[in-house]
Amino acid sequence: MTPDPQNVTDYTNNNTIFMVWNFKENIAVGDAFARLCKMIINLNNSANVRFPVSRASCVMGIGRGAWLRLGLPQPLPKELIDFEPIAGNKHTAVATKGDIHLHIRADDTSICYDMAAALTDILAPVADGIEEIYGFRYWDSRSILGFVDGTENPQGVDRELFAIVGDEDEAYKGGSYLFVQKYIHDLQAWKNLSTEAQERVIGRSKADDIEMADDVKPTNSHIALANVGDDLKIVRDNMPFGKMSTNQMGTYFIAYASTFTTVQKMLTNMFVGVPEGNYDRILDFSTAKTGTLFFVPTFDMLDEFSG
Repeated sequence: MTPDPQNVTDYTNNNTIFMVWNFKENIAVGDAFARLCKMIINLNNSANVRFPVSRASCVMGIGRGAWLRLGLPQPLPKELIDFEPIAGNKHTAVATKGDIHLHIRADDTSICYDMAAALTDILAPVADGIEEIYGFRYWDSRSILGFVDGTENPQGVDRELFAIVGDEDEAYKGGSYLFVQKYIHDLQAWKNLSTEAQERVIGRSKADDIEMADDVKPTNSHIALANVGDDLKIVRDNMPFGKMSTNQMGTYFIAYASTFTTVQKMLTNMFVGVPEGNYDRILDFSTAKTGTLFFVPTFDMLDEFSG
């Protein structure tokens, strides 16, 4: 039977809700998890029928600790680990706990709200919500720093190639590794830079999103370090979020990948540097507050988990 992946290769939408939940201690969670799996299937099927042009979907990822606690199949997906911090000389990709990750998106905010409400009704009695981020599309898919985000994303059939587990892990074929980080930006320090200085941090022109030539692009620019090769790509669905009044504007980095090794290499390049010490300059303006790895099972597996 051909695996039926969750909607990890969908393109960036206008509205997104990201939620991270941790199961409460000393409480049975199996029944709630079974209902959660059934609800994920139901919400996606319903959205396809009721709102076919809104591109609505909900993707659920499961952390390693939750996978073990729930007694899900073993051996685990080959690269589903507890993410460990990646520390450079100046900046650290922190590691934070997460049992369940929900990625809800739609053109219509109302659909996102109703999906989140239905899922929260199931999770709230057995889990604590530790992140709830409302992302929005900023102009032509720009981050709040003003540069287009996701230009290097694979397109078309390549999205499945780089986001979906293949024959290398037959038991989990059709699944996906999901890694997330919440970044908070120092916008005042960023705005103090000239446009030319900002472009050298990113490695692209700000207005028209053109990558600098290799002999011009700084070796510590974001583009130079975050891109680890044409054969090692991920599907990003980053979104800006935040509150102006509290100066808590940021980017929610979210990556779907057929192998977590690709994401680890990217993060090592950024935080440790190439060579060591030549870290990603964007980290002087963007601080990682979270870092968690999840695995996204197929719809077929969710059906099995639902009982």
